[in-house]
Amino acid sequence: MTTDSVTLPPGLDLRALAGEAHRVDDGVRAMRADFMEAHAEEIYAELTDGRTRYLRIDELVNAAALAFPGLVPTEAQMAAERSRPQAEKEGREIDQGIFLRGILRAPKAGPHLLDAMLRPTSRALRLLPEFVETGVLQMEAVRLERRDGVAHLTLCRDDCLNAEDAQQVDDMETAVDLVLLDPSVRVALLRGGVMSHPRYRGRRVFCAGINLKKLSAGEIPLVDFLLRREMGYIQKIFRGLYTDGSWHSRLTAKPWMAAVDSFAIGGGTQLLLVFDHVLAASDAYLSLPAAKEGIIPGVSNFRLSRIAGPRVARQVILGGRRIQAAEPDARSIVDEVVPPEQMDVAIEGALARLDGEAVVANRRMLNLAEEPPEEFRRYIAEFALQQALRIYGADVIGKVGGFAVGSR
Repeated sequence: MTTDSVTLPPGLDLRALAGEAHRVDDGVRAMRADFMEAHAEEIYAELTDGRTRYLRIDELVNAAALAFPGLVPTEAQMAAERSRPQAEKEGREIDQGIFLRGILRAPKAGPHLLDAMLRPTSRALRLLPEFVETGVLQMEAVRLERRDGVAHLTLCRDDCLNAEDAQQVDDMETAVDLVLLDPSVRVALLRGGVMSHPRYRGRRVFCAGINLKKLSAGEIPLVDFLLRREMGYIQKIFRGLYTDGSWHSRLTAKPWMAAVDSFAIGGGTQLLLVFDHVLAASDAYLSLPAAKEGIIPGVSNFRLSRIAGPRVARQVILGGRRIQAAEPDARSIVDEVVPPEQMDVAIEGALARLDGEAVVANRRMLNLAEEPPEEFRRYIAEFALQQALRIYGADVIGKVGGFAVGSR
């Protein structure tokens, strides 16, 4: 009897062999973690030519695979992983999580990597002349339109209630970059579009959170979705775009507003925690179904306690509590609640209040005080590994299996 070209002795218990292989994996991973703890600065310096090059996280893990064989999976190994549903993957992203945790923990490498993720994407730079000229960009998941100095970002995955996947992250980061690069834009609004989904046909919906069908199919990657989302466009909304443009600030930042129709589930609620003004329809609700899904709700564990208080944060994240926009506990997340039919008028008024140079300066100082970059770095370093472990947890795979294409 053979498996993977290895001859097995007669009568060997395959379950025992699998358990031994798991223990070997744990041992190797423990060695990788120790190696990264000891050598992260030197590794990062070599990969970035002494921190003179800014590599995004996907570029960094690919460079590390070539320069340090065995430290992280190769591109070929990751391509093989991407071809499998989540339940059949080998868990190689855990090794990426070990590597990135080590880099992000390092006092010099970590901040440099965060700065790299705040730089404009090549896609945005390529599309910038077109957007500056026309003021309109239609992407698969996001429509961007500039009107009278306001950038209107509309989530337009109308068939799946704006559920998030890697394409949505790419489109959102492109849109956020363009907003921050276009000198004609003074303030930005994010709102969900009108749905064609049967349950909400003809209604606006903000966001249904992570696309669980895509997660079950193995199409929610650690690097290009779970980490890129938090370190890329959400950080750019909160902190600004790294542009090297001025001696008084290397970051270009603008005020951001969110308008919530129907609901903000999971990643939708996570987004609200970084906006300067949140408006919600009185019949909308917010939730972070992390306990139900089994994964970590992004940076909400870091932000929600500060914003809503530790008890509410635990009720929402650990207990799955749903908060109605009109109830008192929502007021720490939502600034303004109006009847659904008054949303358009209320949006115009809120945008006018955000449109000012003093707002830009004061939001920068508020954000710096509320979430120092070093505190964010410590959180996201541990998140890189813990979320990698969670997406391969047996409970998560079992729960999302019910969302697999063709499962119902």
